[in-house]
Amino acid sequence: MTDTPVELVAPNIGLYRSSNTGVDWVHLLDSGRPGPTVMVQALTHGNELCGAIALDWLFRQGMGRSLAPLQGKLILSFANVEAYARFDPSNPSASRCVDEDLNRVWADAVLFGAGDSLELRRARALQPFVDAADALLDLHSMQDACRPLMVCGLLDKGAAFARALGMPGDLLVDTGHPSGLRMRDRGGFGDPASPRNALLIECGQHWERSSAEVAIDSVVRFLQLTGCVSEAWAQARIRLPLPPRQQLIRVDQAVVALSDDFHFLRPIHGLDVIAAAGTAFAQDGDTVFKTRYDQTVMVMPSKRPGQPGNTMVRLGRFEA
Repeated sequence: MTDTPVELVAPNIGLYRSSNTGVDWVHLLDSGRPGPTVMVQALTHGNELCGAIALDWLFRQGMGRSLAPLQGKLILSFANVEAYARFDPSNPSASRCVDEDLNRVWADAVLFGAGDSLELRRARALQPFVDAADALLDLHSMQDACRPLMVCGLLDKGAAFARALGMPGDLLVDTGHPSGLRMRDRGGFGDPASPRNALLIECGQHWERSSAEVAIDSVVRFLQLTGCVSEAWAQARIRLPLPPRQQLIRVDQAVVALSDDFHFLRPIHGLDVIAAAGTAFAQDGDTVFKTRYDQTVMVMPSKRPGQPGNTMVRLGRFEA
């Protein structure tokens, strides 16, 4: 259950199941001209509606029918469609995944290993498209009401890509996810020597109407930045102004639950700042978690009950 009203309506993506790639819900648009291969993905998690709304909107603009990219190739993907099919507005958190988190399985040892789950099977189907992409935008949303946040990966090249995009205002360089490799960190995306680059945008709270607006705006700006659409096409469809400035948060610690007794000692919301070093903010059994430095930024705190191994919050600080 959730205390947050579900303001969004899940679109009917069945319209986009049939594709030209041999993989359902994955569409490849080829300009026939040289250029990068660009990928936009929605529904890495089945309860994050904004991405599905943004791709549905894009298709309705003619993309994939009357409109092809100006150069290169464009891949449009709906990822965890099985989880999405289970979305229920009366219990919207339940459809994040079916067997496991699709965004933790992107290491070769996992993808090509002996494991099996619905999400692994879907990731294996998506892997050739992900590995073909020169630029990736992965559309997400968050549990907590929070300003939009761009997850730029572990490398400064991701932050530079986000600055070229111009939005959102808050950019995150982190240490990866301790529970497994994310899609946006796979292969060349996570290699400082590779020109391939990826962004993961957290568009806002899962079911707030504004998250869909951010998702659509990010897709339009991303397609313009990567040369898929003209400036005129993009400017006619941009919905939101650029933030007056962008600020970078550099994360250096992930706080992971040790047991199911993990709990926060104070109300924690996304991008809250705890002023003083040494401030206790969470406890797990006899272990008390404290800030290590002044002006600690609390990044994407989890509202889910603590379970061993779950990341409950990430800690960082703003950089000038």
